[in-house]
Order: sequence, then C-alpha cells, then structure tokens
Amino acid sequence: MNDTTSEHADPHALAERYRSFAVHQAADSSPALRRWAEAIADDPDLVAPLASLPPGKQQPNLVFAAARWHGARPGDVDSLRDLFANRWTAFVSTVRARATQTNEAARCGALLLGLQRLPDPIALFEIGASAGLCLIPDRYSFTFDDEAPLTPVNGPGPLSIDIRLGRGLVPPAVMPDIVWRAGLDLHPLDPADADTLAWLQTLVWPEHATRRARLTAAAALAAEEGVRVTGGDLTTDLARVAAGAPHDATLVVTHSATLAYLDEPARHRAVEQITRLGAHRISFEARGVDPSVPPIDAPLTPDTLFVAALDGVPYALGNGHGTVLTRP
Repeated sequence: MNDTTSEHADPHALAERYRSFAVHQAADSSPALRRWAEAIADDPDLVAPLASLPPGKQQPNLVFAAARWHGARPGDVDSLRDLFANRWTAFVSTVRARATQTNEAARCGALLLGLQRLPDPIALFEIGASAGLCLIPDRYSFTFDDEAPLTPVNGPGPLSIDIRLGRGLVPPAVMPDIVWRAGLDLHPLDPADADTLAWLQTLVWPEHATRRARLTAAAALAAEEGVRVTGGDLTTDLARVAAGAPHDATLVVTHSATLAYLDEPARHRAVEQITRLGAHRISFEARGVDPSVPPIDAPLTPDTLFVAALDGVPYALGNGHGTVLTRP
C-alpha cells in the first residue's frame, strides 16, 4: 500500500488536518465524510498511507472523491480500510491523475453582485476556470430571497439557482451584457466529456443531491455555449489570453476558490499581474487567502467562510458554495 516515490508528510499533522476538516467543513454538511475524516484522524493505520501521497494530493476532498470513485461506501470506515488494503495502487493512480476542479455554478451569484457595479459591456475572463461553469452567469436563472427571478435575456433557462441575501445586499436588477468570455486553467475540463462530468459529480459531497443536479445542468449549458477555456499558467499566459478581449468592453478578471492552490508569494504575483492588465478583478476566495483583501471583522461561521471583493474591496461574505451571501 505504500507509495515509496513520495516524500512522507508528518502523520500527526495530517491527522490534525483531517480532524479540522471533520469539525470545520464536513460537520453537519456531510455526516458521511465527517465519519471518514474522524476515522483517519484517530487511526494511524489509515493516516500513514495518506502521508505517503504527494503533499498537494493529501487534501480530504480529493482523497474522499477518489475513494468513492473506486467504490468505497461514503461513511463506511470498513469500506475505506478495504480500499486502502486491496486497491491502493488504483486509488493512488486516480489521486495523482485527478484534481478538485469543482467550479460551483452558484458562486455566480456573488459574481453578479460585483458585475452590477461595473459598466457594460463586459469582457469576462476567469482564471482557474476548470470547465467554465462560472463563465456563463448570464445563462442561469437566479432567485434572490424569493423575489422575482433574474433570468437570461432570452428567457428562463433549465437551471435556476436560489441565493439567500443578508440585509443591505441589493440583488442585480438585470443581467450583465457579457460580449466576450474566456477562461484559463492549468488543466481545462471539457463539460461535454462523460468521464469528466462523472468525476465532477463524484467531487460533490454524497449528501448534496441538489448541488449534483445543479452541476449536471450547468455543465450541459457550458457545453452548449462552447465556453473556451485555454490551457495555461496565469504567470505566463494571462496577458496573452486577455489580449483577445474587445477594447470597448470592461475587462473583468474573476477567480473563485483558486488562490488557495498557490503559495503566499504566488498569490501576490497573481494579483499584481491582473492589476497590470488594467482589468477590474472580482474574487470569491476563502477569508485570508486573497492578499489584497483586508481582514474582515466578523465572526467566522459556515456562512461567512468566503469573501467577495471588487478590486480588493469586500462587498459580501458567503458560504463556500455562494448560496448564502451577507454584508461584510
């Protein structure tokens, strides 16, 4: 079961990482993944093999999705033990080959709150775009606090997303006029590919049937739209892709749950590079991740884990999926 080609992590530190995941992320949101995380944190025989994985491949979301991909029953600890004991090589192959590229479409609600502050027309450019699900906010319908729905200009589409807004946040009155859109990702995903969609569905936590249905519908819309996501690195390809935007449109670079995959110096470089483009930047990242966003003086709860900001100025806090948004 050991992966001898990897540098081993500290099993005690990794156990605490899984314990933190159980307490602060899975908690009541996924009882099954909470049980798995608690079992790994408490059992050296489960955490030790995971410590042999490459550092970037030890995260609970990736490990648990790969476990389910290979048939482990969510929350069943004996099923997890059997996987590690008898199908470790196949499991590791999946962990190494795959990534947690979720791009939750509901995060477009936070994006729309930022776009309404900018003049149309919009040239929308997302980094860490994955399958491009957050590049088509104007193709989804939204209901903010049970008010009249905000729909695409051509009428309601097949996907409607419910967003709960806190006091003081004003929902968008109209859809933005997006005249150009492009994405950049190290490993772009094709939303029309059956294997890709199956993996993205597996990344959704087992109890989250609504999110899985939303993902499936959003992927179909992205495939229909033919969203273009270019393979490349923001440090070398950002300006090249952005050069394709029309000059008479407001260039907006967006990223959600992306900077966390970079180390601290790289996060600063990313912000600096976007600023040099002369573009506006809308971020929706976990609090403390975007180096340009000042600390938020608000309790850290499941509904305030993320902060939405325009050019580094916060305008909303939200849960990680963007379905709950409040004033900072």
